[in-house]
Amino acid sequence: MKAAEIAVLLNEPACVHNKKDKAGCAKPKPGATAGGCSFDGAQIALLPIADVAHIVHGPIGCAGSSWDNRGARSSGAALYRIGMTTDLNEQDVIMGRGEKRLFHAIKQAIDDYAPAAVFLYSTCVPALVGDDLAAVAKAASERWGTPVVAVDCAGFYGTKNLGNRIAGEAMFTQVIGSREPDPVPQAAQRPGIRVHDVNLIGEYNIAGEFWHVAPLFDELGLRILGSLSGDARYREVQTMHRAEASMVVCAKALLNVARRLEEDYRVPFFEGSFYGISDTSQAFRDFARLLGDADLVARTELMIAREEANIRSALAPWAERLKGRRVLLYTGGVKSWSVVSALQDLGMTVVATGTNKSTQEDKQRIREIMGEDARMITDGSANGLLQAFKEYRADILIAGGRNLYTALKARIPFLDINQEREFGYAGYQGMLELVRQLALTLEAPVWAKVRASAPWSAAKRIGVALSSTETDHG
Repeated sequence: MKAAEIAVLLNEPACVHNKKDKAGCAKPKPGATAGGCSFDGAQIALLPIADVAHIVHGPIGCAGSSWDNRGARSSGAALYRIGMTTDLNEQDVIMGRGEKRLFHAIKQAIDDYAPAAVFLYSTCVPALVGDDLAAVAKAASERWGTPVVAVDCAGFYGTKNLGNRIAGEAMFTQVIGSREPDPVPQAAQRPGIRVHDVNLIGEYNIAGEFWHVAPLFDELGLRILGSLSGDARYREVQTMHRAEASMVVCAKALLNVARRLEEDYRVPFFEGSFYGISDTSQAFRDFARLLGDADLVARTELMIAREEANIRSALAPWAERLKGRRVLLYTGGVKSWSVVSALQDLGMTVVATGTNKSTQEDKQRIREIMGEDARMITDGSANGLLQAFKEYRADILIAGGRNLYTALKARIPFLDINQEREFGYAGYQGMLELVRQLALTLEAPVWAKVRASAPWSAAKRIGVALSSTETDHG
């Protein structure tokens, strides 16, 4: 990828940076890829497309460190869970065999798995030696008749966020718009209800959480034409240009896709969240507003009233146990504000939230939800988090899996909220799972035990006291 192309991706018109600072988004800096490189970001964005063969072109270490790094779930196809790599070694690089290895890897993937498509991810080594992924992809596609998509995302290009945008650009230029949608199935049609086609962008179905929300889309007659990329299929992504509206769930990742769909195909979009009762309701209201269907608006309000009444009734006994508990939230992006809303719905107090990976829009929403005095932290080091936990008198730390052992060593309650988690928290039903996990964590008897003095310490004190008494009477 040329420097000019990278500059275009960094200069995202829909990003708030360009509204206030003409310099665009932050440029890559030396060492900035420590938290995730462009390759990592691109594969994260596209890996949940479940029926595609994802081939990492580079040394085995690149595939090993990033394969299946999201807890995305699929309702059927599972090809995305098979790690594929060209496993380049020194001799391949010296002898210039990279493109040949890649061509044979594509053939093997097609022969063995018959994928809907093949995605090729470039890493640092082949990019440095000049392997032409686009030429290999074109030749392989013509040879075997299977779509082959080149994603030029070498790690040294920049950060994980840039990799997200590179992935989105590859989808928009090579995949989206290459097929027309299938007709609405007869079984999905209901008398008097118009079916609307919609997109979800930046929704990854972590721990299968979107399945909490999907039945409500069906009830309202909202057909998810394409999802980028949770539980997605290649042929669905191809048709996203024909949607009537898009919802951007994680704005920092694939905002460029939503913006280009609006510019080129007149598909309007909004940014929203499925975390928390109020945000979930607002997401459905925004869909109805964009689609401009009066009947849909009415049916949406009826559905929201029913679901909110049901979930608030179910949450009441749990919320009473959690009310007033203080939370230190350290995450980023959309979760830096959307999870705040969910916790406030439960009557909990968020004492501070992390903004290390948040956009200016995310920070503005934090202020809207938590007030202008909202505490935002960027220091995610072990010492920084523990100091904040103590200073703000928090009861629980909610963060990503990498902070788990920091919390356990400090003997404080911890709940995983990031992509490695095993529980889904989206939608109305997801709130029940969230409140259950919070209560189980906070009320676990282990915290009192690990904070207490060791039994042998108490025995030692008793022994010293007895010895002192014997001496006094001796």
